[in-house]
Amino acid sequence: MRTIEATRATRALRLAVVVSTYHDFVTDRLQAGAVAALAAANVPPDSVTIVRVPGAFEVPMAARRAAETGEFDAVICLGCLIRGATHHFEYIASAVAHGLMSAAGDTGVPMTFGVLTTNSVEEAVERAGEGPNNKGWEAAVAALEIATVVAQLPRRVGKNLEP
Repeated sequence: MRTIEATRATRALRLAVVVSTYHDFVTDRLQAGAVAALAAANVPPDSVTIVRVPGAFEVPMAARRAAETGEFDAVICLGCLIRGATHHFEYIASAVAHGLMSAAGDTGVPMTFGVLTTNSVEEAVERAGEGPNNKGWEAAVAALEIATVVAQLPRRVGKNLEP
């Protein structure tokens, strides 16, 4: 039986961090958490590209474009949605989740979902604290793990398999 699982070989990985600037009092903390997690995993700073976009709705498009360049092994997606009085929250949250799944599936580049969907500012700030409980940190760790798993899986190209 063969088992494929995440490895610690992170030095050669190239990562994009797509982060929304909307609610930057939260998303700046998510970005800091992601960068700290990558540093803790010994990912060199020059292997990381930060892509800042206006809002969570724009994250999937930028993530897809980053993946299409072929320059990145994974894309870490960060944003913050805080529920308001209208249905806008549900539409945006759904669009972002579906957009990222579609982009990852279409490009074959792993993308992690570090987009907070919270009921209040307090919940958002709580999820963007310092250390490993920061959701940006968690999204970065997940990106490292899935990138090393995907690298071990063959990819079907035509009728041939490529490693």
